[in-house]
This record gives sequence, structure tokens and C-alpha cells, in this order.
Amino acid sequence: MTPKQILDSFSETLVQDDRILSASERALIAGLVHHAKTATGSNPELQEAVRKVIASAIGETVAQRAFSVLGSSIVERLVESGAIAEGSTKPTDLQSGVAGSTARPVWLMPTPPAPSPGPQTPSSPKRAPLEAPKPPSPSGPQTPSIVRETAASRDKTVTALLPERLNAQCVVLDEFLAPQELADLTQFTLDHQSEFETSEVLSPSAEDGVVNYDHRRSRVLMALGKHQDLILDRIKSVLPDVLEKLGMQEFAIRDVEAQITASNDGDFFHFHNDNGNAPVSSRHLTFVYFFHREPKRFEGGELRIHDARLHADAYVSEGTYQTIKPQQNQIVFFPCELMHEITTVECPSKSFADSRFTLNGWLRH
Repeated sequence: MTPKQILDSFSETLVQDDRILSASERALIAGLVHHAKTATGSNPELQEAVRKVIASAIGETVAQRAFSVLGSSIVERLVESGAIAEGSTKPTDLQSGVAGSTARPVWLMPTPPAPSPGPQTPSSPKRAPLEAPKPPSPSGPQTPSIVRETAASRDKTVTALLPERLNAQCVVLDEFLAPQELADLTQFTLDHQSEFETSEVLSPSAEDGVVNYDHRRSRVLMALGKHQDLILDRIKSVLPDVLEKLGMQEFAIRDVEAQITASNDGDFFHFHNDNGNAPVSSRHLTFVYFFHREPKRFEGGELRIHDARLHADAYVSEGTYQTIKPQQNQIVFFPCELMHEITTVECPSKSFADSRFTLNGWLRH
């Protein structure tokens, strides 16, 4: 193996170990990198400066945690092999004063020194905080800084990394599935009516979904059977062209989320984006496939993608938007960070079979 291959293999091992980087931290880092690229635009020098800041912070944190995990593993092996006698009353440097126990000692790694310059960070016996220092200011625009995640702002990235404005954009493709595929999907949906559950939303203050009828109202089916693979295969076949039209770079799909959503009389989904919280920050591309039973027996349920600007650390609509009216066998793609809403559905019959249906989801990178 070449040195690069060895390093890549070692890096892959480290990044998959939850003791070194948790799933939410990996998602946060992916979100930071994505927002950094967006914020720096086409300035290669600024992009490289931000990349170095992120890389340095991740490298230092991973190194500290990897040393801790490696040290603990070595100590456990020594204890298990009898190289360290259990019950010894002699403290060692690693024991930090723990002695005299007949059970396996509790090993504590020394708390690493806080980075300097800058404020001291609280020590932790388990993990060093995920934080990046500020680099020297390059000529030209100042490099955005990155702040440590806290309990109060766990789901927020640094405002300085967010673009000031998000312009509405999307790609719409008609006749996406073959007629028989559409008929099979529609029948599958109607046959599984009893398995639909009330929609949840992800609260900024919690990682678990919560039911909030003031923000969203609909029902969803998560188990899609063969239809999830079908829609994904079809999406992959058009993805290069879609990304080019959206001005997005091609990316490796690391995970896919998909669900069927049924929206009936009075259902809606207010202004939101799809990757604004840490657990979903690796969502990269949203897709919404429209279908319904013929003849169509509902109105409304329009997808509105807004032009938005940053105000007080949150995006607000500029009052302009693109409107996509639900059309049979049509799919819409747009970047997950774009602000959008679903207008209220009017379905006089209130019958489930007459609902506005979508097979919608997200590609994660």
C-alpha cells in the first residue's frame, strides 16, 4: 500500500469510531464544510483558509480522542494479560491517584491543555470539545470563525459561515415513472393506509421528532418496499444533469431517506428547510415526487421555494418564491438548505384515497 492509501485507511477507521467522532459530530462537520463552501463562493484562497481551519480543529480533536482510546486499549490489554497486578496500591501516572482497588482500575487520561490564544475551555474526562481556533487573517476578506457546539446552540453552525441570501431554485422533471410503475405505487399507497403515521417535525432544541400541528400536519409511511429502490435508481440516472442545472457539485450518496406523505384536507407544512439541525445537517438534496389517484380530487398543496435572507441568525422570506403545483408523475429537486413550505390542501371528500401524495426524501453526503 502507498502512504496515502495507508493514511486513508487509518482515517476511515477513525471517522467510523463513535468514541472519536459521534454521528451528530460527523453530521455537524459535514454541514460546516458545506456551508463554508457556500459562504466563500468562488474565492479559492478563502476556501483554502477555511478548509485549513476546519481540518486543523478536526485533526487536533481526533488526535486527542484517538490517543485516549488507544491508551485505554493498551492499558486494558496490559491488565488482562497480568502485566499490571490488580490490587496494587502504587499509583501510576495514568491512574491519576486511583489505587488500592481489587477490581480493574479506572483509567483517566490527563485533561489536555486548552488552546491558546483564546478563552479556556472546560475540561472533560471523556472528550475534548470540538472547537477550531482562528487562523491568521489572510489578505482580503476575513476568514469566518467556527465556534464550539454547546447545549444551547447544539443545532446551529456559525452565522458567519451562512450565506446572506438563499435564492430559490429547483429542477422539475415530468413523466418520471413509467405508467405501470406509477399505478403500482398508487395502489401500494392505498393498500397501506393503516400504516401511515402522524408527521413529526425536528425541533431545534431536540434531536427527536415531535408532533407539532401548528407547524406541520400530514401523515407519513416510512416502509416503502421495492418503491424506495425504484425511485432511487431512477434518481441516480438523472442526478448528474440535475446537479449541473442546480450548480451543485457531484457527491457520493452516503445515505438516503424516503417516505410517502399523504396530505388531506387542511394539511400543510410551514416555512422551513431540510437540513437546519445537526441530526439532519448531512442532507444535501431534496426530492419530491407528486402522485395522486385519478381524477384529482384536491386543490392547493403547492410547493413554494422562497428567496430568503439571513436575519437575526435565521432565514426569513423576502416575499418572493417559486411555486410548483402538484402534477401527476412529476418530480422536483432542490438543495436542502433552501427555505420552502407546503400550502394548505383542500380535499372536500376528506377521503384518504383523494389525498395529495408525495414520495419525498433526501440524499445525504
